[in-house]
Amino acid sequence: MKKFVVVVALAMMALTAVFTACAAEEVVVEVEKEVVKEVPVEVVVEKEVVVEKEVVVEKEVPTDPGKLVIYSGRKESLIGSIIEEFEDLTGIDVEAKYGKTFPVATMILEEGDNSPADIYYAQDPGGLGFLSAEGRLITLPGDITESVADWAKPSDATWVGISGRARVLVHTATLSDLPSSCEELTDAKWKGKLGWAPTNSSFQTMVTGMRAMWGEEKTLQWLTDMMANDVGVYPKNTPQVAAAAAEEISIGLVNHYYLHRFISEEGDTFNARNLFLSDGGPCSLVMVSGAGIVNTGKNRENAEKFLRFMTSKVAQQYFTGQIYEYPVLAGDHGVKTHMLLPALEDLNKPALSMEDLSDLTGTQVIFRDLGMLD
Repeated sequence: MKKFVVVVALAMMALTAVFTACAAEEVVVEVEKEVVKEVPVEVVVEKEVVVEKEVVVEKEVPTDPGKLVIYSGRKESLIGSIIEEFEDLTGIDVEAKYGKTFPVATMILEEGDNSPADIYYAQDPGGLGFLSAEGRLITLPGDITESVADWAKPSDATWVGISGRARVLVHTATLSDLPSSCEELTDAKWKGKLGWAPTNSSFQTMVTGMRAMWGEEKTLQWLTDMMANDVGVYPKNTPQVAAAAAEEISIGLVNHYYLHRFISEEGDTFNARNLFLSDGGPCSLVMVSGAGIVNTGKNRENAEKFLRFMTSKVAQQYFTGQIYEYPVLAGDHGVKTHMLLPALEDLNKPALSMEDLSDLTGTQVIFRDLGMLD
């Protein structure tokens, strides 16, 4: 009895379907399969060759995810890492230009329709309110704004807060008999022992809030009295914290997170601490850094992706865990505030809206009149 043995050899390539966020068009590819059968006979072995055709579906290679241009009033040391994280996750090529909040906003205005900026990222609400009032920020999609708490966004939805920063008095650690309000800083006992940074936009925003709470006359008097008390002038927050630790001054007017960056580098023995004023006055303001989409930007879809990412749990946890700032998400968001910070709900912050903090130019006019920006 003769036995028949069938040996099949298949020659074909494995094709992997590639999926992108955008549905690529399907391409039909014909692949030939060769089937070889051995058929034993009395004398000669023949090979029967059968050619079959198989239809395989292939997807197009994904397109370039594009780019994004960010004009930032926040320092690269604070947001550079999280921007890189966004690049890694999306493949979007991000170009960031850094500067001070108000000059960066002015640059966008000067560039006009030719501005390459897609995102304006500001240190505080003042710069954002200024650019929004000029009509240079678009109304954001609801799914972006709805995720952010009401206290951290304007009513016109032209931008959103990304992280919260509290104003504090940083002081030498051993200092006793601390003040309980802004007003007490004009007392003669603090003469020559105070510091501030008039060119810093966060300080300007605080004074803008002061104007909204106190009125122009009382604010002007406070500024005049502080200058008469020989308040030291610093270029920004960081050197005030260092000066308080070195006991060059007793108190500086800064944002809360600068101290924690010093402590993380130098340890708990660092000779300065924060005082969160509990009187609900302008020196206990909690403001936000935030961002909006520039109306002339060429990469709007990527700009929206960026804002969604920055208001996601991942980015919010970065800001509190690495930068010691407060999350701005609404509801039970699951982001844990850094253990070194008092809970946001425990702070007696003034009841000021983002619109109350937007008149940065009016504050700058007062500063110039007083010679504070010379």
